[in-house]
Amino acid sequence: MKEKLKELTKDTAIYGISTILSRFLNFLLVPFYTHVFSTSDNGVMAIVYVYIAFFNIIYLYGMDSAYLKFASVKDEKNPGSVFSTSFLFVVITSSILSLIILLFSKDFAVMIDLQPMFANLITYSGIILFFDAISMIPFAYLRLIRKAKKFALIKTINIIINVTLNLVLILKYGMGLEAVFISNLAASVFSVVALSYEIIRNIKFRIQSDLLKDLLKFGIPYLPAGLASMIIQVVNRPILQSLTDESTVGIYSQNYKLGIFMMLFVSMFQYAWQPFFLNNAKEKNAKEMFSKVLTYFVLIGSVVLVLLSLFIDDLVKIKIFNRTIIHPDFWIGLNIIPVILLAYLFNGIYINFTAGIFIEGKTKYIPYITGAGALVNVMFNYVLIPTWGIMGAAYATLASYIVMAGGLYFVSQKFYPNKYENKKIILIFVSLLLVGIPYYLFAQGNILFKFILLILFLSTLYIFKLIRVAELKNIMSMFRFRGKSSDKSLSNIESTVD
Repeated sequence: MKEKLKELTKDTAIYGISTILSRFLNFLLVPFYTHVFSTSDNGVMAIVYVYIAFFNIIYLYGMDSAYLKFASVKDEKNPGSVFSTSFLFVVITSSILSLIILLFSKDFAVMIDLQPMFANLITYSGIILFFDAISMIPFAYLRLIRKAKKFALIKTINIIINVTLNLVLILKYGMGLEAVFISNLAASVFSVVALSYEIIRNIKFRIQSDLLKDLLKFGIPYLPAGLASMIIQVVNRPILQSLTDESTVGIYSQNYKLGIFMMLFVSMFQYAWQPFFLNNAKEKNAKEMFSKVLTYFVLIGSVVLVLLSLFIDDLVKIKIFNRTIIHPDFWIGLNIIPVILLAYLFNGIYINFTAGIFIEGKTKYIPYITGAGALVNVMFNYVLIPTWGIMGAAYATLASYIVMAGGLYFVSQKFYPNKYENKKIILIFVSLLLVGIPYYLFAQGNILFKFILLILFLSTLYIFKLIRVAELKNIMSMFRFRGKSSDKSLSNIESTVD
């Protein structure tokens, strides 16, 4: 048992580190794009990638999840049958969809309110979607056979190729937006080539109709949930476009990406949290421990939020080689960053509440909760953007994550009731308000007042007795996963519970 848990921990660390590294490398393009492209061009790029994100889900229709579900059982009697059926069917459907996009690229450009001159970006997108789709089953195969290192290596090299080609094609050859999509296409092609051994090894040019029906029956229900999740993340871009213009979308999109540091914090927590709560679900004081984890997640996340909110605008204005990190044309959107950071914090709270749902096997409620979040997001975007512009879009994102966290809390409490430290969590948010209100009213641009607000925030946490070094050390020790019994961590927690 311990060996299996060590394997899980090791793989989780590899996937987590590689994903975080890849996202960070990709983030390095944000300052670059703000200096080489106009706000309008950044908006066009953001809009096209929104539709790529949506179509990625449509291209796969849950087939990667279906493959993982059936492969380990079905392939025992007929090796490669699930791989071949799922992979070949994805190749066929992706070919049809991409061919339609290529043939009607100009029409698609007009449909999403882009000028016909950008039709070539739609063409590149169709090809990118094809290669991304056909790589998903081989990637799932690597996960299934626990080739985490190869999985992570391919993903990381993919991003390195993308970033490097962007720099070369734009700086050396003076290419415009087209360079972004050519770089992405080259990286996607690389992934398929790197996975060619797995494809050749497992492929049998035959689609089993009965097996295909089972795969589709399992996978297609993932489609609406996936689309709802994607709506929450990106739908405000096309709505912004329809209510404003591409330039506004560009400003919003690039400032939104500056919330990556909170996203990385949440991602790191998520990779550790899922195996942790599953590993400790049967412990005597598991619920008490989970309650503590939520409190400290909110506490640490709030500190990250305050630090970034107070000083991010000063950081992006630092000059390197006589250029600011983010081009001044985009500074008008810096106000959305604290709201986006808070939205990611609520996303992390939502992830905390998944413990009870997973432990009790009630995951069927997640699509309904995600759908509610998506609906709220769309409604709030249309209501708030006409009055508040990009701040309205940011508030809509925050509202959707609050609805999701609240919805999952009530469902989780029904099936896996837990006494969370609600008083402490409320006090943490009170501390945030005490800093947030004067920040938006007085602090912007005043570095001295920002430091005063930071001291005020930390002092408030101390006064409310929310900062206790002993508890912080204990909570961090629980996530080391070194094969030790969790009893010690549990006893440490017990000794510090109020």
